[in-house]
Amino acid sequence: MPPQEAGSVSAALQAHLRQAIVAAGGWLPFDDYMARALYTPGLGYYASQRAKLGRMPQDGSDFVTAPELSPLFGRTLAVQVAQVLQQVPGGEVVEFGAGTGVLAADVLDGLAELGHPDAAYTIVELSADLRARQQARLARFGTRVRWADAWPSAIRGVVLGNEVLDAMPVKLLHLDGPAWAERGVALQGDALVFADRPTARQPPHAGPFVPGTVTEVHPQAEAFVRSLAAQMADGAAFFIDYGFPEAEYYHPQRTGGTLMCHRAHRADADPLQDPGEKDITAHVNFTGIALAGQEAGLEVLGYTSQGRFLINCGLVDRLARADVRERVLAQKLVAEHEMGELFKVIGFATPGLAVDAIGFREGDRSHRL
Repeated sequence: MPPQEAGSVSAALQAHLRQAIVAAGGWLPFDDYMARALYTPGLGYYASQRAKLGRMPQDGSDFVTAPELSPLFGRTLAVQVAQVLQQVPGGEVVEFGAGTGVLAADVLDGLAELGHPDAAYTIVELSADLRARQQARLARFGTRVRWADAWPSAIRGVVLGNEVLDAMPVKLLHLDGPAWAERGVALQGDALVFADRPTARQPPHAGPFVPGTVTEVHPQAEAFVRSLAAQMADGAAFFIDYGFPEAEYYHPQRTGGTLMCHRAHRADADPLQDPGEKDITAHVNFTGIALAGQEAGLEVLGYTSQGRFLINCGLVDRLARADVRERVLAQKLVAEHEMGELFKVIGFATPGLAVDAIGFREGDRSHRL
């Protein structure tokens, strides 16, 4: 998107946000603000035509995801997908938040290598721009790939979500002396500013917390997992994202929370500046996600680092067959100082699914949730 066009979109989104704040009585909860900044049709960050995913700022992108970094990510993940599909005859793959469609392409190629050349793939996508990009990339798979803009009913097979949970709006809490307040967005003249209001809501962890702490809670991500449980008839779900168990997420030294913005491969912590022109994200509380799934009837298959999960699924053997450039890029998927440790994988299954998930066979950290 040309800079002048991006600026006009941002100005229109800011006008929309100001109107929404006024209509709400002068204060928007942060999760409402975040949802509008990311998803307002035609204006929000994910709803615009802005290029988002890529390896470097020179291509106009803002951040890179594991599938964009190396095709070995999706082809290795396909090993886990194939194992579940063996237990769910006729099952399909359902992906949420498919980005440019590169993960879908690599998983489908990986499944073909593993003896599943006819696997069906459904992408749940609300963004018209992203859907168009996905359709162009995945045209070679024909009718095996279809799109939906709402929950598929009675899901049978494997659900995938790579960097989906972190993009779901969060509520912000601020410990103002002895009491928690909910942080929202108000107006100071025409400028967007933070403003706090009293709340009975508290973090799910007992603390202790340092006065002045700002942190997040994740009702929308947890509600998403509960909705998934209601729709899953038979199969498993795997979510890959950056985050921590609850005790680490709400560590007393994490006084600023995890909220972060990304633009041109640079990070900043001000979601009120230039809304619509950058990603807004928060790390995932994987304990809350696990409990939401369990309470809704799913079983936790495992929880581990992305690096360990991919190694369990055979990435080392694939690296041995790759060329030097591919090995260098793919090493970032497992290196502890890159994506290997920061990103985690959590798996769920419907009750009675007879699968010893290969991705969690070594290094399972479920006990730390």
